[in-house]
Amino acid sequence: MYAVRLHEFGPAENLRYEQVAAPVPGRGQVRIDVQASGVHFIETTLRAGRGVGPHSAPELPVVLGGEVAGVVSALGPDVDGSWLGRRVVGTLESYGGYAEQAVTTIDALHHIPDHLTAETAVAVITTGTTTLGILDSSNAKPGDVALVTSAAGGIGALLVQALRHQGVIVVGVAGGPEKVRLARSLGAGIAVDYRDPHWPEAVRDALKGRGVGIVFDGVGGTAGRQAFDLLAPGGRFLLHGWSSGAATRITTDDIIEHACTVTWAIGPQMLERAGTINALQDRAIRAAADGVLHPLITRYPLGRAGDAHADLENRRTTGKIVLVP
Repeated sequence: MYAVRLHEFGPAENLRYEQVAAPVPGRGQVRIDVQASGVHFIETTLRAGRGVGPHSAPELPVVLGGEVAGVVSALGPDVDGSWLGRRVVGTLESYGGYAEQAVTTIDALHHIPDHLTAETAVAVITTGTTTLGILDSSNAKPGDVALVTSAAGGIGALLVQALRHQGVIVVGVAGGPEKVRLARSLGAGIAVDYRDPHWPEAVRDALKGRGVGIVFDGVGGTAGRQAFDLLAPGGRFLLHGWSSGAATRITTDDIIEHACTVTWAIGPQMLERAGTINALQDRAIRAAADGVLHPLITRYPLGRAGDAHADLENRRTTGKIVLVP
């Protein structure tokens, strides 16, 4: 089979499309003929040889990727025969997703509803799950004003949709005119371009004196700080990433001055309402099947995984990046 392997840490062009041995499912595992593989921003950092939080740099050579959707084509020992031929989506135990075939345990798999594509399923299995977990942590209510940075990104675009569905007034912040238009089409009542240094003033004018109650920040850096400064007293600031390369800088004095709460929204607290990650994943798949979440997808052939990484790092993509063998 073909896969994309990394033999040396470094730039995106280090990802090589090459033939490798097909994986063999072990006890409790199945092999999946992959129809779609998800790409995450964190994988660009791992590819460069840097760890992120609990994720250390992988041992080389490695096939990156931790989520796939496709059809079960082989069973390991002790796996019920009814799994064969099922359309499934799931996460992998470590890596191996950038490939034509992958193996994982049956406990990590979910059935794909008949009317849902493999690409959509893989776009929500982690990104949609994370979105719902962050949203739960926010306690957003109808009529609240919420600002979403990276409103045309994978998580950001889903947050805009889900918040709008809940009756929240959404301010979408995105980079460039096309992404601003996209954020508006997803449900952002106010949409601005963070490349304009005066975008915070535009938001204040559009809100006519009303403050922002919640910020969902996946960008960090200058844009994240500008978003923080828009918070009304008593507001909530939820961090879930730093695509700019640096997390938003917030001090204890800042929190006291704004009388706000600041939360890192990724982690155990995401499961507070759902109970288990599987339950949260089920919710994300149902939300996609019910039309509540429509993930934006940027597709690349598997062999162009390096281009996908480069475009993601340079913010030339929208929504979720999916590799298609």
